[in-house]
Amino acid sequence: MSASLLRRGLELLEAPGRGEAPLGLQRERDGPGAAGAARRRKAAPQAGRNKATVKGRVVKSAIEEYHKKKPVNHLTANLKYMLKGRFVANKAITEQVLAQNRGRKSKDQPPKKEAKKKPEGTVFTEEDFRKFEREYFGRP
Repeated sequence: MSASLLRRGLELLEAPGRGEAPLGLQRERDGPGAAGAARRRKAAPQAGRNKATVKGRVVKSAIEEYHKKKPVNHLTANLKYMLKGRFVANKAITEQVLAQNRGRKSKDQPPKKEAKKKPEGTVFTEEDFRKFEREYFGRP
């Protein structure tokens, strides 16, 4: 701590009515540093004014800036918008759009659908079998 700061602190703590320090402890003001000290006192920073900012500009809060730039999830609003529409696209058109947006790599291609095999049945009916039985084995 410098001596001048210590002296100022002691002056503030002194009881009112007590005089100044004795003449021997007072520093002369008319010395070569007097003009510099006066200039420093004159340009002392004023409370409530920040010279680092442009006139009229407000210092922004970092928290407010963070909240402004934080990503917003629009999923619920988009779902409401999409579900409220009654128009349903044609199945062929949706397949065409999906095919256009699909990549050319094999991993992007959907698995090929195998044709469903019908259960193998006979073309003959029970009546045909009975008729064949009568003709072949000779039973009535």
